[in-house]
Amino acid sequence: MQAITVDGVTHHVRVEGPAEGPAEGPALVFANSLGTDLRIWDAVMAHLPAGLRVVRYDKRGHGLSDCPEGPWRIETLAADLAGLLDALGLRGAVVCGLSVGGMIAQALAAVRPDLVRALVLADTAARIGPPEMWETRIAAVESGGMAPLADGVLERWFTAGFRAGDPALALWRNMLVRTPAAGYAATCAAIRDADLTATTAGLRLPCLAVCGAEDAATTPDLVRGTAALISGSRYEEIPGAGHLPPVEQPAALGALLSGFLEGVGHG
Repeated sequence: MQAITVDGVTHHVRVEGPAEGPAEGPALVFANSLGTDLRIWDAVMAHLPAGLRVVRYDKRGHGLSDCPEGPWRIETLAADLAGLLDALGLRGAVVCGLSVGGMIAQALAAVRPDLVRALVLADTAARIGPPEMWETRIAAVESGGMAPLADGVLERWFTAGFRAGDPALALWRNMLVRTPAAGYAATCAAIRDADLTATTAGLRLPCLAVCGAEDAATTPDLVRGTAALISGSRYEEIPGAGHLPPVEQPAALGALLSGFLEGVGHG
């Protein structure tokens, strides 16, 4: 367990892989979705190339990281990640972001291209949902906390088969409901206010976009449309997955990541 403080906010960070020096070895950086922490990537780790340095972290308001008073913006979350990578001495990483983590990755690549060699955009978009949807979600969290939202969120996260048959569903529900309500609401507001279309369209770097074929939160069409903004990007769909492919289909996602890393000379 590692703690790194950026702009007064202490983040929970986990760095795995070669440790010969702060900038030694290729780095893959994971940024998590709304209502989750760095454990969503646990099962993917076994399917990544050997010798890879992997950085995972809990964004502000989630997991073990601090939950400062909001509001904050996607740009704030991108600045947090930039500060973490600066503290670790890492440059030219492949950044893989899921959902709001993918928005963070897009924003980071736009303002700190020195930190981002390539992008993996998983179940995300340049703009996610109408503002009214997020307003409703924020109001519900502020009035009733996390628990009343849980069942609806799990329906968007996972396929019907996973929800019916995987005993770990209860653990993922626990992760969600134990997310600080204030952190969840502030992150919802950041998503509500973000439209990265113009800056993402200006990106010029290798990009792999992936989406669970049964994702009801950021649909394949939405993810495909964001991928089309980035010249030369590639889109892949993952069967048997909803909004969280690293949980439902870690081997399939790991294979796609490994192939992409090899293609950009990062594996």
